[in-house]
Amino acid sequence: MGIRYSKVQGRFQREVVLLKSFPCVYGKCSFCNYIEDNSVDEIKINEVNLEVLKKVTGEFKVLEVINSGSVFEIPKKSLEEIKKIVYEKNIEVLYFEIFYSYLGRIDEIINFFNNERNKKSIEIRFRTGIESFNNEFRRKVYNKNIILDEKKIKMLSKKIYSVCLLIGTLGQSKEMIKKDIEIALENFEAVTINVFVENGTSVKRDEELIKWFVKDMKHLFNHPRVEILIDNKDLGVFEQ
Repeated sequence: MGIRYSKVQGRFQREVVLLKSFPCVYGKCSFCNYIEDNSVDEIKINEVNLEVLKKVTGEFKVLEVINSGSVFEIPKKSLEEIKKIVYEKNIEVLYFEIFYSYLGRIDEIINFFNNERNKKSIEIRFRTGIESFNNEFRRKVYNKNIILDEKKIKMLSKKIYSVCLLIGTLGQSKEMIKKDIEIALENFEAVTINVFVENGTSVKRDEELIKWFVKDMKHLFNHPRVEILIDNKDLGVFEQ
């Protein structure tokens, strides 16, 4: 049994909820086993989610919603409950996950949470998992079939607040990781660096590369725009 609610303290303090949702629209990333938490049982999904959302206090005025997919895969009833809690608890900033193919629809979510007359606006921040800006590596190793060039990255930066990078996998190089972080910081407000943890998928962990990162890139651990997750349970929520 996992944990679906937590509080993150420190520079990026916020409440975090791990909700269930319908299956990820893509669901083919070679490194991902989170989609095992997805379901097609809408009643069960909402039952779990509404119970988890009862724990939100609004303490930090920031809430992050994780659902092992995209916000558009969360059932309407669960979204309505999130909206209700956001206003009741005076939450000002709301984070959601989104897959690249949904970018054209982000205004639907922004408008959904900001259509209350005489209510203050809610800042919606979207995160997306790019994993690497190296097209060949991302497509061949991570099986994430997105092609990015400079123009598309600039477009993405206008819609996405934060990108997630995945590091410490076999086949990556130090130069690749440095370049990915450089591009991310040049174009996005925030960056989450996920250090890969073995999870039974075809992607494997590179221990030496991770040792290098922790030692030689340690300045990033105090960077005001970089959050580093050494373990996939660092946010305090997991269902495994």
